[in-house]
Order: sequence, then structure tokens, then C-alpha cells
Amino acid sequence: MDIKIIETSPTDHEVIPLIELLSNELEQRFGSSGKNSFIDWDSECQKSIFIKVYINNEIVGCGAFRPISNEIAELKRMYAKYPRKGIGKIVLNYLEKKAKSLDYTSIWLETRKLNHEACQFYLKNGYQKIENYGKYIGNDKAVCFWKKIINK
Repeated sequence: MDIKIIETSPTDHEVIPLIELLSNELEQRFGSSGKNSFIDWDSECQKSIFIKVYINNEIVGCGAFRPISNEIAELKRMYAKYPRKGIGKIVLNYLEKKAKSLDYTSIWLETRKLNHEACQFYLKNGYQKIENYGKYIGNDKAVCFWKKIINK
């Protein structure tokens, strides 16, 4: 299996169809595409990363993080074209290592409570449930997680 990970932008012509697949799936399953949580992406920010993943020359996944603060990265737009094939783990591992290299100490994220697969995925990968943060405070449909990635 030939895996290639490239740092890019969410406006990359190869990434746009993946983001649309993710948004459509979220809209159909949970009534919200999640697009509003990603409209303010700052491509100039040195501490924001967006990646695309290829396996055997096919684009199969994407993911991103951006700063909540100098020490906290927020995970965004995680998507695997083929569920339960290890793609999400590849994306997450890369983003966690990259966040460490940029001196983040933890990663936070939000997903829908009804997205049981995502909740289980994050719990299985060492994330813990936390109180909703930022714009998710008071949102009963949201659940937030965090993971410490650097001990300081």
C-alpha cells in the first residue's frame, strides 16, 4: 500500500469533492453539513494545516487543524472516503504529529453526539470527552473531545 500525505489548502481542486462528500454525508445523517464551522479558514496562518491523503494514487482522505490558542489546536474536516479502512487513523496520526511539531500541547474537536462512529473513533484514539467549548457551548447536539499531545 502506497500512502502519500500532502499539506495543501481546503480550496485545492482535489480536496473540494472530498469536503463536499463529507458535508453531504453530515447533512443527510445529522441535519447539518458542518460547513459553517469551517468558513473562516485562514490559509496564511502558519499554525493551521490542511492535508490530503492518497493511497495507491487515489485521494481517500483529508483533515485539518487550526489554532484555538497558541497551545490548543482544533481538529476540523476529518474525512475518510472509505470507512473502517484505517484512513482516519492515518489522517489523525499525521495531524497529531504535525501539531506537536508546531508546539501545540493539546487537540480539541467537536462532533455530533449522534455521530457514534466518530465518537468511538476519537475515544479509541485516546481522546476524552470535555465540556463544550466556544460556539458549541449550549449546543445539545454537539459533543467535544480533547487529547494532550505534549507534556509541559
